[in-house]
Amino acid sequence: MPVVARARAMRKRMSPPEARLWVALRRLRARGYHFRRQHPMLGFYPDFICLDRRLIVEVDGAGHNWRVEQDRRRDAAFAREGFTTLRYDNASIRDNLDGVLAWIVARLEAAAPTRPLRGHPPRDGEGEG
Repeated sequence: MPVVARARAMRKRMSPPEARLWVALRRLRARGYHFRRQHPMLGFYPDFICLDRRLIVEVDGAGHNWRVEQDRRRDAAFAREGFTTLRYDNASIRDNLDGVLAWIVARLEAAAPTRPLRGHPPRDGEGEG
């Protein structure tokens, strides 16, 4: 299956905890944080990614218990590209969505943007003159 088609199919099959977190992450757009779902990257499909702040958020279900080593290698590949990965289990999202969201926002605020969120660079006052 082509990469884009696979990503689209994965977006349609989100688990209930992923869907719940997605609704919460979309509300962060008003604060300038834009997340994508299942964005193809390095041969993987992170659950949620904020490219500007180089932050990946993963929702781990019960099946991730046997994938610890695979998840570690995946997170290391993302880290080599400058991304931080946050992992939350389904129960955390179900029982403490506000706490999970607060931690994500704190990480977003601590990360320097990789490009300006809006507007053009200033015309004067920068560079050698």
